[in-house]
Amino acid sequence: MIAAGNPLLNLVCVGTFIYSLILFAWVVLSWVQLAGWRPPVTGLGRSAYELIEDVVRPVVARLRRIIPPAGPFDLSVAVAFVILFVIRQAVC
Repeated sequence: MIAAGNPLLNLVCVGTFIYSLILFAWVVLSWVQLAGWRPPVTGLGRSAYELIEDVVRPVVARLRRIIPPAGPFDLSVAVAFVILFVIRQAVC
């Protein structure tokens, strides 16, 4: 483990793990929206939804400029997961 004694690398490990969870939550939310669910208008649920959107959208938007959609599939999210995986494998 490279990150065993370095607090900065430990922070990178934890950050990539948390971002992976947030990205996964964003993917699940997009799937349930396709099934007809609508985000809450107000309250804690709306705040959580907006937080997830605000954290994920900028990264995915940048990747979409580089990687165009392949028909109905958004490969930018898969690429984001691969980038996070590579970072975790290299650092953690």
